[in-house]
This record gives sequence, structure tokens and C-alpha cells, in this order.
Amino acid sequence: MSLSSAISAAKSGLQASSLRADIAASNVANATTPGYVRRSVTLSEAMIGGQGNGVMSNGITRAQDTAVKAARRELTSDVSQANVLASTWQSISSRIGDTANGTGLFKTFSDFETALSRSVATPESSSSAAALLTAARNITSELKSLSGIVSTQRAEADREIAEGVSAVNSALKQVESLNIRLAGANRTSPEAAALLDERQRVLDAIAEYIPVQTIERDYGKIDIMTPEGVFLLAGKARTIEFTPTPTFGLNQTFANGALSGISVDGVEMTPGAPSFGAVSSGMFGALFTLRDQELPALSDQLDTIASGLISRLSDDAIDPTKTPGDPGLFIDTDPGGGSGLAGRISINAAVDPQQGGAVWRLRDGLGAATPGNAGNQSILKGLFDAFTAVQSVTANGFQGGFSATGMAAQISSLAGQSRISHEAALSSSQAQYVILLEAERSATGVDLDSQFQDLLLIEQAYAANARVIEVAGKMINTLMEL
Repeated sequence: MSLSSAISAAKSGLQASSLRADIAASNVANATTPGYVRRSVTLSEAMIGGQGNGVMSNGITRAQDTAVKAARRELTSDVSQANVLASTWQSISSRIGDTANGTGLFKTFSDFETALSRSVATPESSSSAAALLTAARNITSELKSLSGIVSTQRAEADREIAEGVSAVNSALKQVESLNIRLAGANRTSPEAAALLDERQRVLDAIAEYIPVQTIERDYGKIDIMTPEGVFLLAGKARTIEFTPTPTFGLNQTFANGALSGISVDGVEMTPGAPSFGAVSSGMFGALFTLRDQELPALSDQLDTIASGLISRLSDDAIDPTKTPGDPGLFIDTDPGGGSGLAGRISINAAVDPQQGGAVWRLRDGLGAATPGNAGNQSILKGLFDAFTAVQSVTANGFQGGFSATGMAAQISSLAGQSRISHEAALSSSQAQYVILLEAERSATGVDLDSQFQDLLLIEQAYAANARVIEVAGKMINTLMEL
């Protein structure tokens, strides 16, 4: 090998070592950067006239494991869905309550039953009557509050859907832009590697809302579609359409057309819709499930409790002073209002001093004109017996025989079961996600120990090539002195 060839080969080695050092340093610096994929330099032998002449860089490559990445992205959607459902039902379950010692619906029913029992024992006591009226008010207040929470949660889900649609549409435009930039870039360059990392981060953000799959196209481009086969990006980004609801009522549903679903180019994607494109996971899956299925079901359960309470205590046999067929202690302020009875239930004005009534009518009857015998407990006893009677209920998740308090306990149980079910789904999906995330990091992430070892080898290679140039320089100087 001639001196010039040796110097040329050493020079190429120095350049390659410098590039490898830059890439290794970049790997180390971005070891904790979300979405960063390990880079490496691809080298090959440089040939001139059929003879080896050092090394040359063929570009920068990114570590890849397409199958693991796709599986992990799918689980991203599952985890997002389970997390939204679990957190929502944890809040609802806590709010409903499940013991007589805490707060919530079960406690108000338990307190009313206790107040009824004391009134039966002391019908002459004005303090017992006042306590009974307060307990009755607490029941109506709690039912109204829970009904309001359901409406608020549904409205919040609708708002979050709108925000999510906006975020996904923006992200799809970003992917479209990144596709164009990648098509015009050298895909073995550091710039292309950074663009691919950015596209990966955008895809992961989309996957939180809706499960997606990618299809490789020419020039480094990708198309995006849902697992159900609906294209979200096919060359150009498509727009997910959704119309948020400005005012929200319990009678508004997707089924009756009062609430908007999501669609792309006329293809219905709303979870639960009878369409091949209906989304089954992600935050959209959770939010639509809450808005259109689970929260309305909870509202129906609250209405069942309110209806049962009104019916139990309106029995004509309990109070002979009231007009037959008229409501009893609890009333529906809008009998033709449809869904949302729990939000309309109120105290009969006849017993409520705040509405011009008199509390003594709890003892003497809703139709009584004047106070009666202070020791009369018959009506109070009838109210207590009706409230504690076990009645068969088969509607909206209630199956079996329940007292009024038992129904409050049952809805607490149903809410707890939903919470436990969603928490179990979250735990399972998170465990699988962590396993795949670690597998992906192992395949494409940065191992600092490995990078530091590479840096030592790069340093040795750099020193060896520098030594070749140094020796060649001395040899040239010696020849010049001859």
C-alpha cells in the first residue's frame, strides 16, 4: 500500500469514527427522550479501482421492531380506554357511597329509615318530625345531585370527544406534512431519523384516542387506517367529523339523533354504532361508552330508585286523608318529563313549611286540615312499613327483592362492580403494555452501557487511524530529508 493510500484510508477511518462518535453521543443524550429510537452508522469498505481504500458511511439507520411497535401502539389505545373508564367509575362509586357511616345515597336512605323509626316511636315529638323532614329532603337532594353529576359527566365526555377529534385531526395533518418532508429527504440521514421519530410520537398520540395501523408506502410515506379498515390518512389526511352539543339533557341520546357521533367521509365510526367502522378502543371508545351507554344506564337506575320511592309512599292505604291516586310524601314535579325523574323528585308541599305546608301532616296525613291526635302513629307506621317492605324489582340492573334502602345499597354495589371491572381491565392492559414497552425499548431504545462501550471502541479506532497518519507523516518527513 502506498503512503497516499494509507493516509487516505486513515482519513476515511477518522471521518467514520467522528460520525460514529456523534451518533453515539446523540444516543446517550436522548436516552430518556420519549419516542427516540437508537441510531447507528452503517459502514462499508471504500473501493477505488477495485482496491480497498478505507471505509465509507452508507448512512444512519434506526433500530426497528415493527411487530412489537404495532402491538404496543394497539395496547396504548386499550390502556387509554381502560384508564378513562376506571377513573370515572372510581369517582362515581365514591360519590354514591357504600356505607351508612360515610356520605352518599345509601347513607341518606339509611338515615331516613332511622328517622321514620324514631317518628313511629315518638309521633308526638316535633323534633322527630323535623328530623324526618330533613332526612326526606336529604334523599331528594342526593338524588338530584347524582342525577346532575350524570348529566355533567355526559356533557364533559361530549366536550372531551370534541377536543379529541380536534387533536386527532391536527395530528393527521402533521403526519401528512412529515410524509412530504420524508419523501424529499435522504432516508439514511440524521434529518430523516429525526423526522421518523417525530412521526412515531404523533402516531402514539393518535393511538391514545383511536387504535390505528400504518401501511408503508413509497418514499418513506405511510397511510393510516383503523383496525376496522377506515382510512384516516390515504395520501391526504381525512377529517374526522363531530358536532359537539352546546346544551345537554338526559333525554338526548345518539340513538335518537340528539347527539353527534364521529365519522370520516360518511363512514360511521361511533363506538356502539351498527357500522363496520365503529371504533372499539381508545379514549373515543371510553368517552362514547360513558356518554351513550354507561352513564345513561346509571341515570336509569337512579330513576328506578326515585320511581320506587314515590310509588311506595304514595299507596292510598297508608294515608286515608289524601285524594286517592295523588302522590304521597315524595312527588315528581313534572310527571310527563320522561327520563331524569331522579333530578325532579321533590317533597310534597303539604308537609314542607318552606312551600307553605306543615310538618305535622307527616303524622296526621297530607290532606289533614288541622293537627290530630299527637299519639297517632298509624300513618307513620304505614310509611315505615312501605319503605322497608321488600318488593320485587326487575329493571335497569335491579334483579330481586329490595327494600327502599336495599335499592340504594344495590346501586352502590352496581357502581362498585363497574369500578372493579374497569380497574381489572386497566390492570391487565397496563401489565401487557409494560411488557411490550420494555420489549420495544430493548429492541429500539438506548442501552447506556452498550453506548459507552461503543465509545471506547470508537476512541480506539480513532487513535489507531490518527497513529497511521502520524507515522505516514514521519515517513514523508524522513523521505524529504534524504
